[in-house]
Order: sequence, then structure tokens, then C-alpha cells
Amino acid sequence: MTEFATSTAPADVVRRQYLASAAGDLEALRATLAPDVEWTEMAGFPLAGTYRTPDGVTAGVMEKLGQDWDGWTAHDDTYVVDGENVVVLARYTATNKATGKPIDVRVAHHFVVRAGRIVRFEQFVDTALVRDAMTL
Repeated sequence: MTEFATSTAPADVVRRQYLASAAGDLEALRATLAPDVEWTEMAGFPLAGTYRTPDGVTAGVMEKLGQDWDGWTAHDDTYVVDGENVVVLARYTATNKATGKPIDVRVAHHFVVRAGRIVRFEQFVDTALVRDAMTL
């Protein structure tokens, strides 16, 4: 096992979460989340709300994104780390299954990582671009 795979450094934990999400490996994704995680999708986003527990996050967010979108991927590109806080600039790409419209939108994610697990997540995204792709 590599050092990265077991690292508790906040940026490494967050990076493992993105890699697990991109691979569709929900078990590995849940392993990056604390049992009491709070995962908040932005108001106006199709899945807006706060989800709790690793199973709640994957069932309420990741599995639903996969039901409504083809190829939903969060492409992480820039990390800003300040202690337990990790802000990631990224973009979402996907194609809505109902409309066939693609998205390519910038997003910012704020994570709080403690003891090697994500305890809090908050999403910031242009929700209008996401909703436009969902509208015929």
C-alpha cells in the first residue's frame, strides 16, 4: 500500500475522495468520510440539502447523480490548504440523460478534514448552468 493510500493529510484525503468518485468506487469514497460527516449541496442545485453519514452521502448524492447524468465527473485541479480546511477549484462535466444537454461548469468545494476523514463538505456552483442542462 502506498503512502498516499493511507495518508491522513487533508489534501490527500480529499484527493482520494475525487479519485474514488471518478472511478465510481463508492466504498472507497465512503472510507474518506467520517461517520458524522455533513455534506451540503448548494441551494438551487438539483440535490440541494445537507446529507449525513457516509451511506447518506453516497445514496443521496453520488447514486442520484449517476441516475440523472451520464459521465458525471468532478475534475479537481487546484487545491488550497489551510490546516484542516481544503478548498478545491474544479469543474463538473456530464450529460443530462433526460435532455441530452452537456454541462461543463466551474465549481468550488470546501472540505474540513479531521483525523484523516472528511467531516464537512460544502459546494459552490453556478446552479443556473446545471438547471439549464436539465431543461428542454
